[in-house]
Amino acid sequence: MRASKLVSTLALSALLITGCGFKGQNAIMTINDKPITQARYDKLIDQAIVQSPFGKMGDLKGNKDGFLYLMTEQRVVNQLIIEELLNQEADARGITVSNADVDSALQKIMEQMGGKDQLAQILRQNGVSAGDFKKDVRRQVKMQKLANAAGNIEVTDKECETFYKNNPEKFNYPEQVRASHILIAANPYQIQEELKEKSKKELSKEDIIAQVEAKIAEKEALANKIAENLKVDSSKFAQLAKKYSEDPGSAKQGGDLGFFPEKQMVPEFAKAAFEAKPETIVGPVKTQFGYHIIIVKDRKEAGVTTFEQAKSDIKDFLTTERQIKALDDLTQAAKKKADIKYMDERYNPDEIQKKLHFQMDGFTGGQASKVRNESKK
Repeated sequence: MRASKLVSTLALSALLITGCGFKGQNAIMTINDKPITQARYDKLIDQAIVQSPFGKMGDLKGNKDGFLYLMTEQRVVNQLIIEELLNQEADARGITVSNADVDSALQKIMEQMGGKDQLAQILRQNGVSAGDFKKDVRRQVKMQKLANAAGNIEVTDKECETFYKNNPEKFNYPEQVRASHILIAANPYQIQEELKEKSKKELSKEDIIAQVEAKIAEKEALANKIAENLKVDSSKFAQLAKKYSEDPGSAKQGGDLGFFPEKQMVPEFAKAAFEAKPETIVGPVKTQFGYHIIIVKDRKEAGVTTFEQAKSDIKDFLTTERQIKALDDLTQAAKKKADIKYMDERYNPDEIQKKLHFQMDGFTGGQASKVRNESKK
């Protein structure tokens, strides 16, 4: 539901990428004599495919010269290079991260996500383990310290005021509704992983598909039953939410999600909630997370956030923006002097780019090359 908040909370880590720390035997490249292993790449490309909308379009790994796979591969390889260059820069500066630093960052993220249970739910829905997430947070903190050491990051109150005055459209908030929901989780990937964990024998692809489909059908039937009962007596909504909802953050509150704008939720959920009549049961509504039974409790008209209300968020935004710029400058400088060797040219970003250009020329009948050549003049 609120996975987009996770992205904004960890905006800085877009430069870092998950999947570090695997001890593979084969290096696909070295960066200043430090190996980047095949296992590290494989872990990261798998995560990128699972978390990408492209991953739902078929077996991307079945055609490693296909456009979608190459796009994903290019991003992963570049991120591995950036991550390693910045790690080496941080180590050279003697930057370290304590457990207390990590705990403090995790606490802040949990508060922004609505609590520990809500964060855990979002991680599960996105196929990220708690252990991997904690490693990502540690790397994020390390990069924040590196950025702070590399440049002038401090943001003044005057700069916040200027940003507020120059960007009035950013502080207009749209109409919001207050709704409660009961989520019957039915994420195919999550169900598949749970089946694999519980199975005492290795399951075939056909067995997994059949069991996932059966489980989803079971979940849908339960959602339909709950919805039918509530359409007869909606006064039991909070009680049933606490009993059945698999959104731990809101279940404890009887399903209450508080006020939210339309764009904060996934499209199917948002459309149903904003079209619903007050105190009317809607659903089940199917989204990528499963089946939702919804009831709208209140509405709030559009308005404007005051500077005092927005000041803290503005300062965080401008600070993160400067940290990213500092890390980008460090990366560009490090690339110029780095000794990068590719054991397999497949992982050379320039070679991947050539393949992508070839693919684009095929799609456009050669027009893509003409555009690229014109832009170089």
